[in-house]
Amino acid sequence: MTWILFTLMAAFMQSWRNAFQSKLSAEVKTLGVTLARFLWASPIAALYLFVLYQTHPVALPELNTRFVSFVIAAALMQILATALMVQLFKLNNYAIGAGLAKSEALAAAILGMLFFGTQLSLLGWLGVCLGGIGVFLLSTTSGIRGISLSTVLLGLCCGSAFALTSLWIREASLSLNLPFPYNAAWVLWLVISIQTLILLLYIFITDKSTLQDLWQRPKLTFLASATSCLGSIGWFSAMSLEAVPYVKTLGQVEIFFTMMISVLWLKQKVKIKDGLGLILVAIAAILVMWS
Repeated sequence: MTWILFTLMAAFMQSWRNAFQSKLSAEVKTLGVTLARFLWASPIAALYLFVLYQTHPVALPELNTRFVSFVIAAALMQILATALMVQLFKLNNYAIGAGLAKSEALAAAILGMLFFGTQLSLLGWLGVCLGGIGVFLLSTTSGIRGISLSTVLLGLCCGSAFALTSLWIREASLSLNLPFPYNAAWVLWLVISIQTLILLLYIFITDKSTLQDLWQRPKLTFLASATSCLGSIGWFSAMSLEAVPYVKTLGQVEIFFTMMISVLWLKQKVKIKDGLGLILVAIAAILVMWS
């Protein structure tokens, strides 16, 4: 039950983070929008870790090669995944871009089974597949004939990158000899800190004007970071407790929040055909919770 609550929190926060990033992407370059996700997230993650230790102190982590490898790999892959998602926002509207990126659940199931020993029940596989079909329907612009191949391929690459990130995050948490939620909190802070330093250094060297663009939009930048960090607390915690495909399939309920934000805040149109996709995503979420 705990992993379900963390996943729902993550889905809600991530839908807002995507909305703030979508707004930023209209005025800021891709790498700048990507940095906005992490810029203020590291201090927030450190504060979360500090509160945990003040509430109930436990031992500090003993770092090992396996843990460090997974943390670095996850940090780099999430940067790539976020940059690909921002590109999706530039190709289509916000709802479609976020929908395409949700192919992550199906990719996580396949990659997890092939390389990480992930085991899903028959009901779980059914839920993952139905969720994938629902996301596919939500990602089309004017039916199957109107699908842009380049956009779909970009979406699949984005989803696969996010899937690998999630699988490596789970492996990092499991390889750390700490109780929950301390293992997830340490992975979160380290991953975000690495990402922030890498992006800050790269953008400072190659394109200082992008930093100025973010500085001139402090509210959107902070909101993107804060919602990203709160969402990541939910994702990292849930994935420390449950297999990634289950977490990410349930997390597809984010699309409900996404649609509401898209219509009510971003004033973008969502077609009636999306109803079927939303129904399939809802059924997928129910099957995963039952499995």
